[in-house]
Amino acid sequence: MPPRENPHSPSSSQPPPLPPEGGRSSLVLGVLIVAAILAAAIGYSVLSRMKAEASLKKTTLAEATPTFNIVHPSPVVSSGEITLPGSAQAYMDTAIYARTNGYLKSFKVDIGAHVKQGDLLAEIETPEVDQQLEQARADLKNAQANLSLAQLTDARSEDLFKKKTISPQERDQARTDLAAKRALVDSGEANVRRLEQLRAFEKVVAPFDGVVTARSTDVGALIQASSTGGAKELFHLADNHILRVYFSVPEIYASSVKHNEEVAIAFDAFPGEKFTGKLIRDSASLDPLSHTLNVEADVENPAGRLLPGGYATVHLNIPGTPGAVTIPANTLLFRSEGPRVGVIRDGHVALVPIEIGHDFGNTLEVLSGLKAEDAVVLDPPDSLTDGETARGQEAPPKTAATPAKK
Repeated sequence: MPPRENPHSPSSSQPPPLPPEGGRSSLVLGVLIVAAILAAAIGYSVLSRMKAEASLKKTTLAEATPTFNIVHPSPVVSSGEITLPGSAQAYMDTAIYARTNGYLKSFKVDIGAHVKQGDLLAEIETPEVDQQLEQARADLKNAQANLSLAQLTDARSEDLFKKKTISPQERDQARTDLAAKRALVDSGEANVRRLEQLRAFEKVVAPFDGVVTARSTDVGALIQASSTGGAKELFHLADNHILRVYFSVPEIYASSVKHNEEVAIAFDAFPGEKFTGKLIRDSASLDPLSHTLNVEADVENPAGRLLPGGYATVHLNIPGTPGAVTIPANTLLFRSEGPRVGVIRDGHVALVPIEIGHDFGNTLEVLSGLKAEDAVVLDPPDSLTDGETARGQEAPPKTAATPAKK
């Protein structure tokens, strides 16, 4: 058993030795580094949480803000265009009637025939007129014979009166009889000329160059003069070297009609092709029922490709208004105060009053209230209110604003 140390010995009462000075500094530095790391970790955690909360708040706010498609008004830099329905008619179109009674002897043309002015169309037999003409000529000869006798009588009575063989009354009677006989001759000559003219109407001729569009008679048919009741047309003749296209212009565009201005005209018979017409005349007054202006445009048709009676579409140019812009029709809002459009400015909606000019169908002309840089809301909901928060995004090209047709 080893000997027990004496607690009161000098060696047991001394304190333990202290670590060197450099070791103590390293320990303090390590403690500080650990504390800094812990503080950085805590700070990063706090900042990350704050950033996440801010992002969540921003995302929530963004999702709560409605987003609308927007378009920008297009400046009206040139004239617009409207399309109007029209009907094509021949330059001259007439029904041809007989001017004398009889029977149709023959016809020389049929439908589709091209004729010149004065060409023979048909011949009519007029036996009654022929007999009346013979009788009138005989009556005229009788009247002329009586006139010759009256002239001799008048000359003799004048000589006898100078010799004071007859009285003034007898001389005046001779003069009066001569005047009456002369009047009978004049009447007979007029009657003969009338009947000769009726017989000349046996030949039906074309009044102008054109195309026979209808034939309403046949050989042997009873012909009655157009001056009598029940007369029926013999032919229908149309001159279509120029077509008259008639169309109605709404009152709002009536001032845009300029005489001698050229317009593009399309016909259903020639899809994809446009013909040039010239504005010739208009009615100079509005129809009281439709409030439209009746306008005529002439189209040259030398080859006869275009047929009268066809349906036409007229493309009428509408002059633009300086400073005006166009917007799609689906941007318009109707309010009790008048037409409005929604414009996004500084993240808020402003309901802007506008003045509408021409209506082009898919687009509208706006005379005042908008500028080209405004962001106009497309397809705005009826619940859109002034001042509400909103965001805008450019609309796809297919729904973007388009300028008026040129």
